[in-house]
Amino acid sequence: MKKTWLLVVGMALVLAVVGVSGCSPEVAKLSTDNGELKLSLNSQQEGIWVNGEGKAIAVPDVAILRLGIEAQEATVAEAQAQANEAMGKVMTALTDEGVAEKDIQTQYFNIRKVSRWDNDKQLETVIGYRVTNIVTAKIREIEKAGTIIDAVAVAGGDLTRVDSIGFTLDDPSDYYKEARQKAVADAEAKAKQLAEVAGVTLGKPTYISESSYVPGPIYRQDMVEMAAGAPAVETPISPGEIEITTNVQLAYEID
Repeated sequence: MKKTWLLVVGMALVLAVVGVSGCSPEVAKLSTDNGELKLSLNSQQEGIWVNGEGKAIAVPDVAILRLGIEAQEATVAEAQAQANEAMGKVMTALTDEGVAEKDIQTQYFNIRKVSRWDNDKQLETVIGYRVTNIVTAKIREIEKAGTIIDAVAVAGGDLTRVDSIGFTLDDPSDYYKEARQKAVADAEAKAKQLAEVAGVTLGKPTYISESSYVPGPIYRQDMVEMAAGAPAVETPISPGEIEITTNVQLAYEID
């Protein structure tokens, strides 16, 4: 009976160790020999572990325009009617400039009361209602971004709001491949140098992981009002460049 209790206690301790080691790359192996428990830990940290980074520079081929309408009137019905009319003109302007309907998506719609504090009466007074309707438009002909912004400003008039514009890639897969190759080459060069300095022979990779990053369009929270009327000069838009980064972690055997 005493041996049985010792065995149970021993198993509980082993399970606790295994649970803790599960948070790390170590693997616990349990075996019995003549009723005695033996525990061995085989660490996956053996060898050389390195990180590598690769970058690819790309010129964006898609613009994401965030825009909309904001109307304020004495009643909800009046504000909504005004906003709907203006938004309809904006949508027509977008499609007339070649933006596909599938690339236009509603992002935000809100109706809220507008009030102010009356010091004389010491109470809040409702002065109207504001309707806000925001959409994103994916512009695939990126060189037309400035023209489209101008067309929208004219269509929506004083109710037009342009939140921001962002740039991205429609298909970044080739740039990921380039960044990935550079990252692996960077990691391998580090591993070879470490092996040479340590006086060991570098073996084959036994572990590889990857994490990638490509910045997406960044939108501000505040909206920018645009004046009505056709601009004298087309709005200048420059897509610039975006950087795709890939990081890898590799483990190599050593002899």
